[in-house]
Amino acid sequence: MSVGTEWDGPQVPISGDESQAATFALASAAYRDSPVDEIKKADNDWHESAVSAGRIALFRPNLGEAFSRAVVDRMLGSGRKPLIQSFGMDPQVVVEHCLAANNIRRTRDNRLSAVMVLCGLVFLPGLLIWLLVFQIRTTVAKRDNNRAGALATTLLVAVGALAAIFLVRMPFTGFWAWYARAAVVAPVLGWFWAKQICEKTAQDLRARWDGLLSGSSVGAKVPETVPSGPGETAAEQLRQSLAKLSAEQRSNSVFYAGPKGILGMGTRWGAWQLAEDLLPADPAREIHPFRSWDVIRSVHDQLRMLERGPLNTGGFPKPSIRHWIVTPIGENAKAVSRPDGTDVDAYQVKTHAIQDICNKQQFGSGDRHYLGVQWTLWDGQLIITMLITVTVLHQTLRIEVTGHALGPVHPLFTSKPEAPTKQVAKSLKPWENRTIKLPLIGTDEVVRLTARAPLTWYPPLLNWLGGSLGLPEPFGLRHAWADQPWRHRFMADDALRAATPVLRVVHSAAIKVLEENGVDTEKFGNRSSFLSTAVQDPSPRKADLYDA
Repeated sequence: MSVGTEWDGPQVPISGDESQAATFALASAAYRDSPVDEIKKADNDWHESAVSAGRIALFRPNLGEAFSRAVVDRMLGSGRKPLIQSFGMDPQVVVEHCLAANNIRRTRDNRLSAVMVLCGLVFLPGLLIWLLVFQIRTTVAKRDNNRAGALATTLLVAVGALAAIFLVRMPFTGFWAWYARAAVVAPVLGWFWAKQICEKTAQDLRARWDGLLSGSSVGAKVPETVPSGPGETAAEQLRQSLAKLSAEQRSNSVFYAGPKGILGMGTRWGAWQLAEDLLPADPAREIHPFRSWDVIRSVHDQLRMLERGPLNTGGFPKPSIRHWIVTPIGENAKAVSRPDGTDVDAYQVKTHAIQDICNKQQFGSGDRHYLGVQWTLWDGQLIITMLITVTVLHQTLRIEVTGHALGPVHPLFTSKPEAPTKQVAKSLKPWENRTIKLPLIGTDEVVRLTARAPLTWYPPLLNWLGGSLGLPEPFGLRHAWADQPWRHRFMADDALRAATPVLRVVHSAAIKVLEENGVDTEKFGNRSSFLSTAVQDPSPRKADLYDA
């Protein structure tokens, strides 16, 4: 299936698609034709999109046009700012679908530009008059009342009647008379031609939109990402940008933004701390020296056993266990800066640097180390992350376990396309209504697409005239439009149930290390038992909001 051609139906599913619901939901936004203002419905408490109104309503973008352009520019643009990881999904797939949607629309716009030249620019006076009429009609119709809609329709009918009278009673003679007639008729004929082009493209875009949400694995072929020769610098640059995006997605560096929690992982809903003094088990002997990393390494090894249990009852799926470097940023920060230098390779903080941070940076400014165990559940719609950190200050060893949860993407992105319909009264039974189907592309939409087409070659001017979509910063595809999981009973249960076994595994692994190094673990054991009792009935709280 080539980009820009009509989709022929479901394709062969790709292996692993069953866990890509969040990816395909966000990718479907690239093909949508709803108003761009609908993206505001998906904003959450911490991230808000910015929709600029533009100057001429006739050039305004729809949601798919604005979303795909904004995502491509933000995630692949030269000199772009760092991105936040999108856990539980593949951002490259979303970007590729945005590129594919742009290609389909570019093919349509090329054809519409030809229509505009042949039926519009050659007969410019008539084109300008018709565009002015539709601009006034669009402005009037934006008012939310029935009288405005009726007035807009009346205006178009009245102008059509005047045009018909003008054709019959022409005030000119000779060449200019025929030119004036053509200037009135040619834009109308161009509209019919453009409608066929727009209707076919709309069917293609909607088929892809529906296919992504139906699990039919619509492919996003982007041929410009594959260089065909040594001179294809643009294709090579795009390929490198996609590779850079994938590398940043695998980064082990994350950012803590105060009440917003760890960006990409969600807010912190619970915290459990075990802190006791390090005393020797045998007063006659000293404690064998050990480091925080020794405790973390033991915890890491034990967490790998979480998927195993004494009973064959399902239980935990295999989690992702990683060491994270957490960088603090301001609550309202609009950008982040990833660690760099010799200790970082391809956005990955090296192991020896992680050990140094774990053992030394436990107080004061600087990055912090956390061991994370993460589950991607509900087809990528729920991200559960439990973070463990170990600190030693003076004689006190503290083991802290915190729970983070990122909920499903907003329902806006999971809504399937609906055919436009209208309720009309029945002919013989006017007290009853019947539903009729409307064309996918209406009169105003054909005019909008055709007027925009020649300007798509220079997006800055088009954005200035019609408006654009500003993505929430610091930007990450997943957390920007995520809902809280607590509104979904089973998702909330999954998040709460994960806390108890993780906490007990962490405590048992840590106490084992302490015993091996001659530490009196009686108080640690008592405190662990108390926490194990308290965590049996956890409830989500805003743990990052301190009531001080």
